[in-house]
Amino acid sequence: MTVERAIRFFAGLMILISLALGAPASPLYVSSYFLWLTAFVGANLFQFSLSNFCPLALVLRKCGVPDGQACGASSQTPRQS
Repeated sequence: MTVERAIRFFAGLMILISLALGAPASPLYVSSYFLWLTAFVGANLFQFSLSNFCPLALVLRKCGVPDGQACGASSQTPRQS
């Protein structure tokens, strides 16, 4: 799993958990304050799309999760002849 996929996995998991714990209709409801976690994850995804900076990416790289380039993914820049 690459850093990019791990970020998406973690963000999706946090959103689902916070909705399960914060939505009053959920059987796992604890407190509506858990919806702030959903807003926080969404805000981080938004700023990551604009700035390409994600604190989770730093942590994942330090834990040894490979970048997409290290796994043989193609480069985004076109080759020059």
